[in-house]
Amino acid sequence: MRRAPLLRQYFETLLAALGPSGWWPADSPLEVAIGAILTQNTAWSNVERAIAALKDAAVLSPEALLALPEETLASLIRPAGYFRVKARRLRHFLSFLTAHGGTMENLRHVPQLRQRLLEVPGIGPETADSILLYALDVPRFVVDTYTRRIFHRHGLVPEDIGYDELQAFFEDALSPDVPLFQEFHALIVRTGKSWCRPTPRCTRCPLAPLLPPS
Repeated sequence: MRRAPLLRQYFETLLAALGPSGWWPADSPLEVAIGAILTQNTAWSNVERAIAALKDAAVLSPEALLALPEETLASLIRPAGYFRVKARRLRHFLSFLTAHGGTMENLRHVPQLRQRLLEVPGIGPETADSILLYALDVPRFVVDTYTRRIFHRHGLVPEDIGYDELQAFFEDALSPDVPLFQEFHALIVRTGKSWCRPTPRCTRCPLAPLLPPS
């Protein structure tokens, strides 16, 4: 089967089984970007608590966040884990944002934005692409451990496939469609968390009918 129809089959199967994901939960593009940094190596529920603390402190703006002492910022985002490291990463991103006009909208006009984001300390490919896709509506397919695990177990990609190659596996086959990329990524994450764990739960997984014969 050609790759585009096959990937569409995976998408439609997951959407029919799980329904729309409603991702990314945030009140603004800035909140999406902050969440993308805070969610590194932690559960989303912890990120929600950290963002709620920033809102309660009325500091959810680039100016207010940068004005905070780093220790104060770290204390506020403590629920997200690795809070001192993430405070520094947030400040690096906010400094980058300020240097380019201070608003997420202005970032849309930065040449070679993905590469520029990757030059910000603490922002790797998955975080950069999450910011691009969910905060700025740029069609970059976000891949992660769940994507690699699911599609390797289905015999479609090597286990050691790199980030860029795995991303190209999707982007080369699918039209650059922001809502499709957002929903497909969200469905993959939901599937990975519920069924495609290190020890798989294949029997109840919506994708079980698409597994290759054993």
